[in-house]
Amino acid sequence: MMRIWVVAAGIAVLGSLSMAGVAKAGVVERACLSSDRKGASRALCGCIQQVADLTLSRSDQRLAAKFFKDPQKAQDIRQSKSSSHNDFWGKYKNFGDTAAAFCSVSG
Repeated sequence: MMRIWVVAAGIAVLGSLSMAGVAKAGVVERACLSSDRKGASRALCGCIQQVADLTLSRSDQRLAAKFFKDPQKAQDIRQSKSSSHNDFWGKYKNFGDTAAAFCSVSG
């Protein structure tokens, strides 16, 4: 529960930076915006990027961004026996769960 509050506070800080025009679109946000997924918007993709900035390293973000164009790559990494892939998958799952909690679209 404490982790969620820390992430929420981080998102609030990043959100204020974005509104001030300081933050630029990151690799995850650009991949999200260029995807053909229904519902991809600047607001949603920006929120997802903010969560990525809080939960993933830059190299992890580059790898995660590739999943937008190649979902099979995510499946391959998830099923991999590589310890580095397993480590990444744990961080990626946390990122996904956190993004789902904070960036969900009501509707």
